[in-house]
Amino acid sequence: MQTRAGEQLEVLIQAQDIRLRVEQLGARITYDYQDKDLILIGILKGSFVFVADLARAIDLPLAIDFMAVSSYGMSTQSSGVVRIIKDLDHSVEQKHVLVVEDIVDTGLTLNYIYGHVKSRGAASVKICALLDKASRRQVAVPVHYKGFEIPDEFVVGYGLDVEERYRNLADICRVVHTS
Repeated sequence: MQTRAGEQLEVLIQAQDIRLRVEQLGARITYDYQDKDLILIGILKGSFVFVADLARAIDLPLAIDFMAVSSYGMSTQSSGVVRIIKDLDHSVEQKHVLVVEDIVDTGLTLNYIYGHVKSRGAASVKICALLDKASRRQVAVPVHYKGFEIPDEFVVGYGLDVEERYRNLADICRVVHTS
């Protein structure tokens, strides 16, 4: 893929490894949520690719909704102040909610979302994250389903971006600045 001057991409997790892990997560979630009213809540924009693939890997009837929150603005560091940009379209009351996130970093944003969804009367709330940067955690959040633990590096691809670029990569890559 063409990159901007001074940037290179190095593959951290290959597309086939992501596919395999998503299938494994889908099988586990299918088993855990048998006979439950499940709703996936994807956190936009970064989780949209993961949500689509995960939903197809879950062999159960389910609903899907999305939230969009902001804690980064145009920065690559979370401000810790979370704003809801797009709230849920449907009620989660008495439903089993699986919040689907692209990456857990400090935990600040996800902790806010977890509490927000829980306060709406869900039967249960669990978290599924494709990537976990546990070394950066500032707030303990329960990640019930985890794709990969990664080092403290800035990553793009498979829905994740830098300044809205690289979301369309099939692999997850680290961005290396060469200049």
